[in-house]
Amino acid sequence: MFDLVTPMNLWDAGESLHVDELRSLQLSRLRTTLHRAYAKVPHYRRAFDDAGVHPDDLVEIADLARFPLTSKADLRDNYPFDMFAVPRRDVDMWADVVARSIRAAGGRAGDLVHVAYGYGLFTGGLGAHYGA
Repeated sequence: MFDLVTPMNLWDAGESLHVDELRSLQLSRLRTTLHRAYAKVPHYRRAFDDAGVHPDDLVEIADLARFPLTSKADLRDNYPFDMFAVPRRDVDMWADVVARSIRAAGGRAGDLVHVAYGYGLFTGGLGAHYGA
């Protein structure tokens, strides 16, 4: 027999937010990310300063266009260790996100999951591995 899929067993409350609440949450988290990058990653501090922007300048999503993009040269010069803005333990959080995604797609305990991501510097493989 199939499990009855209801909001109670499929996702957490954050996945059923009203669109305005979701946009507010996304903007708040983006601000947090920009602040973290500015405070912890010398490359981004320099890039933001050179572009004349500060994380506090992000008031609405359209302001993101003023922030510099990351180029291949930036990655070649800094990746991976000089780009870390969070501790490596945050892979655990990524694993939780992957687990929720698998659950939302219908995955359940005991299911077999094929992890096709690489296990290199990209944390996708580790998140999928631990999330499954």
